Amino acid sequence: MPDDAAAARAAAEEESAFSHPAVDPDVTAAYGDHPDQVIDFYAPRPGAGSAASPAPLVVVLHGGAWRARYDRRHITPFADHLARRGFAVANVEYRRGGRPLIPAQDAGTREPDAEDGDTPPAGRWPDTLDDIAAALDALPALVHEALPQADTGRTVLTGHSAGGHLALWAAARHVLPADAPWRTGGPAALRGVVALAPIADLEVAEKLGVCGHASRQLLGGNAVFAERRAYADPVLLLPTGIATTLVQGRADLVVPPAVAESYAEAAAKAGEVAGLTLLADVGHFPLIDPAADACAVVAEEIAQLAW
Repeated sequence: MPDDAAAARAAAEEESAFSHPAVDPDVTAAYGDHPDQVIDFYAPRPGAGSAASPAPLVVVLHGGAWRARYDRRHITPFADHLARRGFAVANVEYRRGGRPLIPAQDAGTREPDAEDGDTPPAGRWPDTLDDIAAALDALPALVHEALPQADTGRTVLTGHSAGGHLALWAAARHVLPADAPWRTGGPAALRGVVALAPIADLEVAEKLGVCGHASRQLLGGNAVFAERRAYADPVLLLPTGIATTLVQGRADLVVPPAVAESYAEAAAKAGEVAGLTLLADVGHFPLIDPAADACAVVAEEIAQLAW
């Protein structure tokens, strides 16, 4: 259990991250028929310090333990922050599990919802992964219409927490098992991936009880967890051949550093270098909080790959 000081700091970081008002996108486009199958687009802001035409594209996958109560709105200030630094931004929504009963500002380490009929509390198998694959497949055409100033040839994929898992997974679709419905014939056209406090190793996350055992719920429960890991666990999908950086707070109480460290170690054993930036005295939420110094570090890591 964290000590009182660590818990208080984590609570303050969370409060700061969720204190920013949601930022409306410039354009929203659908990539499917479900209400959650949409992408919000943010154009580079006038006067952005790194503004260029065309602008690199950053694809954002939000976190929230794959649970419905955490939607893309909580990460819109981060998306706007990137747009103000000269990036074109695509903020992807996707189907999640459970009931959207709790406002985004209440996100954190609270216990998961009880199961509601056939709806699991975290993630939907295979719908969550279906949506990420469909969104990224549809993205080039949607960007062409919504953000003609975006350069899809300089695309960086980023995601926070559960979204970090999805970002790593999406970049590894070409190395999925041959019978995986999401497998692609070659690597995605990405400059790289910047995964923020990612749930990058589902087995380690389960051992640590991350987010109320959300990884087990995402895959459908104990009975299928081991079998489905081969199709969903980024640590088993290496090497990818795609430049990858993980940014992790050393003081993260939600997704402990051991999860990212396990992924980086597995990448090294597979002959691939995955950069791991560990930030001292930083917890889970400053990585997506525009008011935090850690968020500037994240933007710089993205810029290193994109520009």
